[in-house]
Amino acid sequence: GTNAQKVGDFYAAAMDTMAIEKASITYLQPYLDRIAAIKTLPEMQKFLADPKAQAGSVWFNSGVGQDEKISTQYAVQFYQGGLTLPNRDYYLKDDARSKSIRAAYQTYLTNTFKRLGDSESAAAANAATVMRIETRLAKASKSPVDLRDPQANYNKMTVAEASKAYPNLNLPLLLKDNHLGTAKEVIVGQPEFMKEVSNMLAAEPIADQKQYLRFHLVSSVASALPKAYGDEAFRFSQVLSGAKQQQPRWKRMLRSTDGALGEAFGQLYVDKAFSPAAKTRAKEMIENLRKAYAERIMATDWMSAATKKEALVKLNAFSVKIGYPDKWKDYSKLNVNRQSYLQDVLAARTWAAEDNLSKFGKPIDRTEWGMTPPTVNAYYNPPMNEIVFPAGILQPPFYDPKADEAVNYGGIGAVIGHEMTHGFDDQGRQYDSKGNLRDWWTKEDGDKFTAKAKMVGQQYGKFAPLDSVYVNGDLTMGENLADIGGLTIAYQAFQK
Repeated sequence: GTNAQKVGDFYAAAMDTMAIEKASITYLQPYLDRIAAIKTLPEMQKFLADPKAQAGSVWFNSGVGQDEKISTQYAVQFYQGGLTLPNRDYYLKDDARSKSIRAAYQTYLTNTFKRLGDSESAAAANAATVMRIETRLAKASKSPVDLRDPQANYNKMTVAEASKAYPNLNLPLLLKDNHLGTAKEVIVGQPEFMKEVSNMLAAEPIADQKQYLRFHLVSSVASALPKAYGDEAFRFSQVLSGAKQQQPRWKRMLRSTDGALGEAFGQLYVDKAFSPAAKTRAKEMIENLRKAYAERIMATDWMSAATKKEALVKLNAFSVKIGYPDKWKDYSKLNVNRQSYLQDVLAARTWAAEDNLSKFGKPIDRTEWGMTPPTVNAYYNPPMNEIVFPAGILQPPFYDPKADEAVNYGGIGAVIGHEMTHGFDDQGRQYDSKGNLRDWWTKEDGDKFTAKAKMVGQQYGKFAPLDSVYVNGDLTMGENLADIGGLTIAYQAFQK
C-alpha cells in the first residue's frame, strides 16, 4: 500500500488491544523456539549472525556508519551494549538507589519469565542468570564519561585481527550473513568489551545464554504483547525513571509509529504542520547566527590566528537541514498488516537493520536524516559536519511566525546556536570541516580550550538539582558548553 496506508495500518494494529490480547505470544513463538533450539556455540554464532533472527540488543551493538577518520566512507562498527539498565554504574554501584533499581529489575525479570510459563523457582533462577550475565558485561563496559572521547573509542583493525582477538564471535560468518562479506576492516569502539563478550560466549553455559536472549527478545516487544507484559515493564520503569503514570496508549503508539515509519509518518505531519515560510525563516535565522558565530570566533582573545582560520572554515562548511529530508526513505519492502502489531514491530525492525546494512560500500548518503520530521529535537552530526532541525521543533513555543523576534531568537535561536556550538564543544572540536577526526588546533590553543572547559565542568559539578545529588560536569560537558554558547550567540545575532 501507500505510505499513508502503512502508517494507518501500523497505528491501527498498535491500538487494537483486543487483537493483541487474543494473539498473546503466538507470533513471537517461532523466535522463542529458535532460541530454545540452540545447543552449541556454532549454533549460537549462526543465530547471532542472522539479521532476521530478531536477536536485537544482545551482547553488543553493531552496524554500518561513517568512518570517523575517512568520513567519505562507510565502515562496519562494533560497540559495547547488551545491557538492560542504562549503563555500568546501575549494576556496580552500591548506594541505596542503585540497589532499589536492581531489586525492581530482578522483579521485572522474574515476572516476565513467569508470564512465559516458567515455574516460580525456574523464573527466579533465570532472572539471577540474566542479572549475572549483564553484570559481567557491565564490568567490561566503559563509563559514560569515557565514551565521550572519540579518539579512544575508535579502533580500526583488519577482519583477520578482529577474528583473532574475538575468536568466539565467528566474525567472518557474522559479516557474511549481514551482506558485509567484502569488508576488509572493522572499527571496534571498545576492544576490551568485545574481548569479554568473546570470552563469555565460550565460558557461559549455552543454557544460561539462552535465558538472556529470551528475556531480551520479550522485553524489546513488551508493548506489542498482552497488557500484563507492558504493565510489568512499566512497573520497572517507575522505579528506574520515576515515572508516575503511564502515558495513554495512543501517545505511546504514535511514538512507536514514528520509530518504525518515521519518514512516512513525517510526510503526513509536514503536510499539516510545517509551512515553506517556516523553512525560509529558519534558514535566515541560521545564517544570522552563523555570522554572529564568525564574529565571536574572530573576537576570541585566547585563540591563535591559525586555529581561528580552521574554525571559520569549519563553521562555513556546516551543512544545514531544515524541516524534513529532500529524499524520503523508501518503505516499499516493508510489509505492514492491520492484524498483528507484533508482526509489524518485528518487520519494521528487520527492515531498519537491512536498510542500515545496505549502505555498506556505497557513497555516503548526505541526504539521510538521523531524526524523524515530527521529532521535537535537533542535532549536530560531527562526521557529516551538519546541523539538523526537524519540523517538530520549528513550532511554538520554540518558533512562532506570529511572535516577536526576541521570542524566536530566545527559543529556536538558542537551539540553533546550541547545535552550532556542538561543532566546537569538547567532542565536536576534534572533527575538522570535512567531518574527519583530526586535530586542527595548535597545541597551545588545544590546551587553553581544555583548561577553560575544565572550569565549566567544575562549575556544573557544584550544582545539586536534588538534595545531595550533584551534576557530573564531565559527563554533561558537551551540553553545558552548547547551552552557554547557544544563548550567547543567539543574543548576539538578535542584537544585529
